Amino acid sequence: MRVASFNLENVFERAKALAGQDWDRGRPALEAYARINSLLNETVYTEADKREIRTLLRKLGLAKKDDGGPFALLRQNRGRLVVRRKTASGTRLDIVANGRADWIGWVELKTEPVNQLSTQHTAMVMRDVGADVLAVVEADNRISLKKFSAILLEAVAGMPYPHVMVIDGNDDRGIDVGLMTRANYEIVGIRSHVDDTDDEGTIFSRDCPEYFVRTPTGKRVVLLVNHFKSKGNGSQKDNNEKRERQARRVARIYETLIAEGEQNVVVLGDFNDYPESAPLAPLLEDTNLKDITEHPDFTSDGRPGTFRNGTARQKIDYILLSPALFAQVTGGGFFRLGVWGGKNGTLFPHYATITSPVEAASDHAAIFADIAF
Repeated sequence: MRVASFNLENVFERAKALAGQDWDRGRPALEAYARINSLLNETVYTEADKREIRTLLRKLGLAKKDDGGPFALLRQNRGRLVVRRKTASGTRLDIVANGRADWIGWVELKTEPVNQLSTQHTAMVMRDVGADVLAVVEADNRISLKKFSAILLEAVAGMPYPHVMVIDGNDDRGIDVGLMTRANYEIVGIRSHVDDTDDEGTIFSRDCPEYFVRTPTGKRVVLLVNHFKSKGNGSQKDNNEKRERQARRVARIYETLIAEGEQNVVVLGDFNDYPESAPLAPLLEDTNLKDITEHPDFTSDGRPGTFRNGTARQKIDYILLSPALFAQVTGGGFFRLGVWGGKNGTLFPHYATITSPVEAASDHAAIFADIAF
């Protein structure tokens, strides 16, 4: 059984603010987007709230019209949030709603099609990794992923996955986590954790779904697919605290599964931090889960990381195995042919048809584990 994890970075459409080539411009937009939607959900808008909403609308390029921003647009579906008035000095923004009940609407991110060659290369990575069970990160939605599997994988002479599942998570940018499995690896159960909370609020940025998969031998494997809070926007302190909360919760879910008698458990995905980081300690140090890269039969290419150039601190994608599964590992590795390495793409081999960073399948290498199951 080959189990793999791959951050797709979307397959058909992606928020413009998330595009790598526009990241310096997109990051402030993402921060403003998150903050304004938080304010817009307040029951009552104070005068301070209204001042901040005006400021954020201007930052997002929405001062003159609802769809005027390069990365975002304002939906005013019923009622009004803002009225714009021309003045001698420009455009005045009057926040006319006094709270959430006064209008229906939100700010949403604009999307753009993913580069066509990038999409093809994503399919090529899936084809060449050849996983029986493939965890995917940053999937658009189930329907898109199902179409991608049926159309794009077949177009590159790959084998489409008959079982495709994505649960809409807590991230409204269209970056969810999911699972794709071969015909004889049936998904027999799903348990979502989108609503898990602690004293600080909602725990998971996306979800930590438990997928119960029956293998051809009749044994059952439970996969916890994750995409932890990124370092990309917000304060480092807040981001670290969020990832630590997520790691603690995943550790508890794992321990509960073991206590319930599940021996074959895989925790995998994009954890957005390196192995020695404090936020990941509850999962990597305080459980008996084993990192596939620590197995003697794991084949290293000399680069310990999975993201971009593959440095040690760019090890952010993981496959963690319960002791019962780790004992049956026969191999594993990274797959980098879909990644553009370094400024000129020359750090390691990639597909010959990738001629620029925008054509890469992803910034992430796929990671896989072979288990004699």
